[in-house]
Amino acid sequence: MLSNKKSFTHQDTLRGSITPERAWWDLTYYHLNVEVKPENKFISGQNTIQYTVLEPANVLQIDLQDPLKIIKVTQDGKTLQVIDDGNAHFITLTKPQRKGAVNAIEVYYEGHPKEAIRAPWDGGFSWKKDDHGNDFIATSCQGLGASVWWPCKDHMYDEVDSMDISITTPKNLMDVSNGRLTDTKTLSDGRKTYTWSVKNPINNYGVNVNIGDYVHFSEVYPGENGPLDMNYYVLRDNLKKAKKHFKDAPKMMKAFEHWFGPYPFYEDGYKLVEVPYLGMEHQSSVTYGNKFKNGYLGRDLSGTGWGLKFDFIIIHESGHEWFANNITDIDIADMWIHESFTAYSENLFLDYYYGKEASAAYAIGTRKSIINNKPIIGVYDVNSEGSGDMYYKGANMLHTLRQLIEDDEKWRQILRGMNTTFYHQTVNTKQIENYLSHETGIDLTEFFNQYLRDIRIPTLEYKIKNNTLHYHWTNIVTGFDMPIQMTLDGKSQWIHPTAEWKTKAIKDKNLEIDPDFYVEYNKL
Repeated sequence: MLSNKKSFTHQDTLRGSITPERAWWDLTYYHLNVEVKPENKFISGQNTIQYTVLEPANVLQIDLQDPLKIIKVTQDGKTLQVIDDGNAHFITLTKPQRKGAVNAIEVYYEGHPKEAIRAPWDGGFSWKKDDHGNDFIATSCQGLGASVWWPCKDHMYDEVDSMDISITTPKNLMDVSNGRLTDTKTLSDGRKTYTWSVKNPINNYGVNVNIGDYVHFSEVYPGENGPLDMNYYVLRDNLKKAKKHFKDAPKMMKAFEHWFGPYPFYEDGYKLVEVPYLGMEHQSSVTYGNKFKNGYLGRDLSGTGWGLKFDFIIIHESGHEWFANNITDIDIADMWIHESFTAYSENLFLDYYYGKEASAAYAIGTRKSIINNKPIIGVYDVNSEGSGDMYYKGANMLHTLRQLIEDDEKWRQILRGMNTTFYHQTVNTKQIENYLSHETGIDLTEFFNQYLRDIRIPTLEYKIKNNTLHYHWTNIVTGFDMPIQMTLDGKSQWIHPTAEWKTKAIKDKNLEIDPDFYVEYNKL
């Protein structure tokens, strides 16, 4: 199998592994309190980090990326020693850390955070202006990590159980963050502090700040788990077009609750928030910058026309509420769990409203975006994601799996069951592979080895001699034996190729391989 070849550094290991200074304590609560000063692109504040002691220890790792600086760290009012190792900061605790105890530290910090050059792919703060000259500010940090703008335990494996986010903004501007708005305070000079409360576990990169001259509208969606608050925040000038265009949001909710089960964060509600970049899946605070157009900035990524039937950002980024925010990868090497299922959710949205043929056409159309230059799974323990093929190669892998199952209702129940089985959990690839193998009743070991860990596309090699079809798989991993459907003798039939040549008697030499399977074929 091919690997992702890259040199990694000491900093990559500190960022991407569960170090001893992370392993002994479990996150329970954050209170992030930050003032944003756009006039000089400066932030300052503190994060209260509450944790449960799993095993006694006295050195704790907190992550914060340059050029931001930790000013001090305290516990029970006492200032603690901090030793910096690049972006990792090791705090020596003087209080005995007894197993089972719930303790907290306060981390004070400030500085000029990294500015996002090409958000959301290049993370940090986006410092923009709206058409009236008002500040229009947002954060995005997937991959790069939340520690690019706030101090935290910056590893996917340990999600905080709940948190409060208090953001102080310039006067006449509003902050929208995750969860529900629980408090607004106006300071003497007109600045305001908005406090948002998140009641569900949340991954670090899902936490966001969005500041602008926002106006708000809302609706209550009759969801599977009862009334669901759906709130929308857009720039003042865009209110009219947003009220029309955001009708895709309840349509999304209806389709995805059907396919994936109840929205995972009823307590925190659902929000769609306009930002000055394309968009991102921030939990319960999905950000939107698709310019109120269908498709991807007006383009159909599938080239079939079906991609213009919906707003890509509303559908894709909201799909992440189930796959990324509800079910979260433990290590970013397994980010396909987020992106493959969510890219596939675009197909299922089409399936729900336009039928199975539309869904299949869209999936097949996106294959032109697949590069196959490196495996979908990345390198573990160094904060390294795999190939961008995790989007549409991953989606076509899942579309192929649907064909193997044959029963669409069974497939739907499997997807819903995933979101129940792994509800609010961090998982690894093997857990997902084992779940799907068990629930489908198919040993999918080599199926996943082929599509996730290898760059070759299975190729059905065949020839026809004297009314006999000779066929086998090539370009495959050892043991790959996926059956496939084709039209033979005027009817759809299954064949079961392996690496070894097989034969089948046929009457008609015309055959057609089912295009729903992501394979190639070669007639000899």
